[in-house]
Amino acid sequence: VAQRLIAAPGTKEYGILSVVFQRFASVELLFKVSPNVFFPKPKVWSAVIKIDFSKGLGDRLRLTEYTKVVRAAFNNRRKVLRNSLKNCGYSHINFDNAPVDLLRRAEELSVEDFQLLTDFIYPRKDIL
Repeated sequence: VAQRLIAAPGTKEYGILSVVFQRFASVELLFKVSPNVFFPKPKVWSAVIKIDFSKGLGDRLRLTEYTKVVRAAFNNRRKVLRNSLKNCGYSHINFDNAPVDLLRRAEELSVEDFQLLTDFIYPRKDIL
């Protein structure tokens, strides 16, 4: 889980958990813990991570929209974004002017790219 939380774009571990967590929190791997310090001894190494949720707290209300877009993008992981999004209920949106290249796959996009895509699909409404 720790590896998934800190995963970078383009890696096997990078997925929904990585993108959503890194958008709303800073995640840092502090150190690994040997199985030898536990009883009974597990078959895996553990990790201690630091999670700082102060990042992006102003946009917590956008969590629902952001998560929908990320889930739709990763729903068909091997498809390009255009096809993944169209297959997941966004077929009514004209993606011709999308801020990211929709011929890429979800695991290639950065957290910032997903935010741009979310803002494109769900434009912010200015409060007067």
